[in-house]
Amino acid sequence: MAKKILLVDDEPDILDFVSIRLKSWGYEVITAPDGAKAVALAGDRMPDLILLDVMMPGKDGYETCNEIKSDEKTSRIPIILFTAKPQQKERLKSNYKFIAADDCILKPYESEDLLAKIKKFIP
Repeated sequence: MAKKILLVDDEPDILDFVSIRLKSWGYEVITAPDGAKAVALAGDRMPDLILLDVMMPGKDGYETCNEIKSDEKTSRIPIILFTAKPQQKERLKSNYKFIAADDCILKPYESEDLLAKIKKFIP
């Protein structure tokens, strides 16, 4: 049975592109266009991993991450945050306890780097 990844991004092109890549690696992909939908899907579908964009309108990736991690049902799901801004990556590195993410990756990323991060949590 394929491992499930919840992919969250407000940009449809990114959702499509990354979904295709993840499926080519053998993962089942669930997508969400925003933080509120991501929280709901995390509880309903219980993915093995969440790839979560930081910069989204409404509930951003930090809020979404903390909400998922604060729920006992979903708290153990690993979350990798995506960010396009290098300063956000530094914030993540220095504030993991505050943000509750398990890892982060800077966009644009190399496919091999993303796969390596995923395999760190779901081999």
